[in-house]
Amino acid sequence: MDGQVGKPENASVAPAVAAGLLASFVGFASSFAVVLQGFLAMGATPAQAASGLMAVSVAMGLCAIVLALRHRMPISVAWSTPGAALLASSAMPATGFAGAVGAFLACGALIVLAGTWKPLGRWVSAIPVSLASAMLAGVLLGLCLAPVRAVVQLPALALPIVLAWAAMLRISRLHAMPVAVAVGALLVAATTELPPGFAGTLAPAPVATMPAFDAAALVGIALPLFVVTMASQNIPGMAVLAVNGYRPDPGPLLRMTGLFSLLAAPFGSHAVNLAAITAAICAGPDAHPDPARRWIAACVAGAGYVVLGLLAGAAAAVVSASPPILIEAVAGLALLGSFASALSAALAQPVEREAAAVTFLVAASGVALLGVSGAFWGLLAGGAMLALARWRHAS
Repeated sequence: MDGQVGKPENASVAPAVAAGLLASFVGFASSFAVVLQGFLAMGATPAQAASGLMAVSVAMGLCAIVLALRHRMPISVAWSTPGAALLASSAMPATGFAGAVGAFLACGALIVLAGTWKPLGRWVSAIPVSLASAMLAGVLLGLCLAPVRAVVQLPALALPIVLAWAAMLRISRLHAMPVAVAVGALLVAATTELPPGFAGTLAPAPVATMPAFDAAALVGIALPLFVVTMASQNIPGMAVLAVNGYRPDPGPLLRMTGLFSLLAAPFGSHAVNLAAITAAICAGPDAHPDPARRWIAACVAGAGYVVLGLLAGAAAAVVSASPPILIEAVAGLALLGSFASALSAALAQPVEREAAAVTFLVAASGVALLGVSGAFWGLLAGGAMLALARWRHAS
């Protein structure tokens, strides 16, 4: 470890265990609805969606344990929440969920390649932050509008969730989404008839899907999924580690997350990547006074994700029994902070604002030209606008 140098402490590991448990609970509860919504939008059946949620949870948990033990650093791993939001706002591939699984495999291969072939990683890093952020903001817009629509359509159910979330923000931003999810679950349990055999869904039920490699899905899903995962998860995840004094070589981390993405993709998982928000929980001083022992928090978080992943069937059953707009509303609340940060970063540079605005509008439009999603076309259109602006300035 390079950076934080502290006097070794004989303090109890209890703070690290508590931080790890908190990270896994917050990471899972705050955005599992987004992940499920993304799988369902790609044409997954409820069983396939539950399998995907289980696969990505177990994969990121095991990956976190492997990386933390190998590097003795609090390297936290998560699913790609922006990637799931991208799936939720994209058109279903012509080949259905099989085409999406093919795109997931391609994305995992690209992440491995980014960690192996350094020029690819540099190219991704060279994408202007304004355009990558604008694309993400455009992808998130539709879901972030869902809470408003839900309050209008289902005020008795949606309004208490929104109010609980807003009230908790004033007390603890970290716990706002878990509280909103808990309130939503209680309301659904009280007003909705759960499907028959619900108790049996607690057991894991992996469902393998034979991938189909659809050209439109590879361009419209795999590439944007790779870009948002790198730009919104892996790069910020490395930054969080650096801020806390940990500077591992990014190559092995990317290769490992890409490998676990490939292993889990046939079961419906979209992408495994470095965590950012939960990384701050595990890598910060609250996890342990001795920086050399904070890796324990990442291990505990990984174990927590594995356990929560084995309950994914129950989570999917509750979601499938809920009104879709209510699930979209919960997902929208979970993504509101990401949307605000992405929009702010997109407009931060005055000379790039027009290009960022074009990227945002095309990505938010939901167009699917030639079967390719608007996220890709938004990035392409914004890049063309930025190149034109720079050419005019140079001439």
